[in-house]
Amino acid sequence: MSHQSQPPHVDYQALADLRYQVRRFLRTREVAARAAGVAPQQYVLLLQVKGLDGREPPTIRALAERLQTQHHAVVQLVDRLAARDMVARRRDVRDRREVLVELRPAGEAVLRRLAGHSVAELRTEGPALVSSLTRLVRKSADGRTPLRTKRKGGVR
Repeated sequence: MSHQSQPPHVDYQALADLRYQVRRFLRTREVAARAAGVAPQQYVLLLQVKGLDGREPPTIRALAERLQTQHHAVVQLVDRLAARDMVARRRDVRDRREVLVELRPAGEAVLRRLAGHSVAELRTEGPALVSSLTRLVRKSADGRTPLRTKRKGGVR
């Protein structure tokens, strides 16, 4: 008789709590983005353009990876934001095939306001998120719930 390996222990409560806390934060940010006059994905694109500054060129390809969406979806987001003068496109001087996205003053203003609210919210709501994540990581460290390693495209 062979020993089958036991399925890993899953702390469903901690996993559900983490998912709830993440979703609650994201939902609040989505509502705030709409109130500021941009779609939630547009806010995320503005944030990623700013967040890539000095680290990686903000190409359509890089933004698609950061938003975990398709190239054409990012092109549409950029089109809509460019029509509102929140971003601009320019060709990469090193590789003319690449299009870089840069923030314009209107995009910077919206991003600054929304990001400020995000940081303030994390100060108050962050401890619950950290607590849920810590519970899951501790279970993993105990060897009961293996965490997957990061791979291109995110965590499995």
